[in-house]
Amino acid sequence: MNEIRVRALVESDRLWLGGFLREHWGSPHMVYGHGLQVFSCDELPGFVAFCGEEPVGLVTYSVADGQLQVVSLDSVREGIGVGTALMLAVERRGYELVALHRNAVEQARRIKPQIPAVGSDGIPLRDEIELEKRLSP
Repeated sequence: MNEIRVRALVESDRLWLGGFLREHWGSPHMVYGHGLQVFSCDELPGFVAFCGEEPVGLVTYSVADGQLQVVSLDSVREGIGVGTALMLAVERRGYELVALHRNAVEQARRIKPQIPAVGSDGIPLRDEIELEKRLSP
């Protein structure tokens, strides 16, 4: 098996990125139910993971007011550490659950109807979790 390699997204990735997001999320737009904030993931910074020459994962994020927010995270090869490698690229270990927003996905679906009702393994997509990690100054 090839080693996972992660690199920052570059401008020449944007066309691929838009197609990837449409394939996996229905559109490049991500809606967060808490506050109904809309992000255009194909315009955000992020990292792409490769296994050999094949892209196998993606993370996009937003930085505002000194806070980093992971907007999307995808792995097309489960169980080999793609998600971990991507999260390490944006430094996400050690987060704590600070809020559960019940039915937030239902609200987001009003803005982005492409959000599926059911996710992986038949799990209904209804709620949004909010994680936080305090970084030392």
